Amino acid sequence: MRITVPDIQLLKNNGQKIVMITAYDSFFSMYAEKAGVDIILVGDSLGMVVQGEENTLSVTMDEMIYHTKIVSKNTKKPFIVADMPFMSYQISTEKAIENAGRLIKEGKAQAVKIEGGIEFIDVIEKMVRASIPVMGHLGLLPQSIHKIGSFKVQGKEYNEAEEIFKSAKALQNAGVFAIVLEAIPYELAKKITDELTIPTIGIGAGPYTDGQVLVIQDMLGMNESFSPKFVKKYLSLEKMAIEAIESYKNEVKSGMFPTLEHSFRSKNRETISLYSVKN
Repeated sequence: MRITVPDIQLLKNNGQKIVMITAYDSFFSMYAEKAGVDIILVGDSLGMVVQGEENTLSVTMDEMIYHTKIVSKNTKKPFIVADMPFMSYQISTEKAIENAGRLIKEGKAQAVKIEGGIEFIDVIEKMVRASIPVMGHLGLLPQSIHKIGSFKVQGKEYNEAEEIFKSAKALQNAGVFAIVLEAIPYELAKKITDELTIPTIGIGAGPYTDGQVLVIQDMLGMNESFSPKFVKKYLSLEKMAIEAIESYKNEVKSGMFPTLEHSFRSKNRETISLYSVKN
């Protein structure tokens, strides 16, 4: 049985940490499930991680549905959250609900995630009334990269921190079931977590949130050149992968691979004789 919104709330109520990981395909989502994570986020960060773009802005609804469906189809227990991509909810409330519904119906997600605070309260309230669970997202908002200028910590100044705090309270009142807090000072994240009754999930927000999220490629060390402060690499998969591919290349070049051990053999004696294959 899949984890549900009440299950996630119960984790906070019981003082248990929530484990969320961002994944975009069948293998990594299956690995995450076998490891026992609570939530898989299908993030629009796939624009950067999978497609190699500079930001998340070019990701489309169809691409989000495609990746969400893959993750949902290949897992059974984790709660699946899908990002609402750039301009899928900003145009109108009606369009936002329609797109969120597509992620639920076609992508088989259990919830959607929306970046932003007070300015999207009306959209979020109507989604919740339409029985679409919504996860909020405050702090660093990747879809606002052209507005903020760079991927940097938010809420360092009092006015910024106060705006994020007020937005967190407003999102809870609007009906979101949880909020991602990205790249904000840990003191602010703790204050928000202590004040809210719904769970907070941090990424670059310190140890006092109700849960944590990392992109699976980041925590596996698949890109050694990407090393933000908030990422802990539990593996150096890039190094291991390159070494493995180099070994394969060298064995092919030298004739060491493939051997007969990796080859198929005919059982027909006439065929063996025809091609003069020596045993």
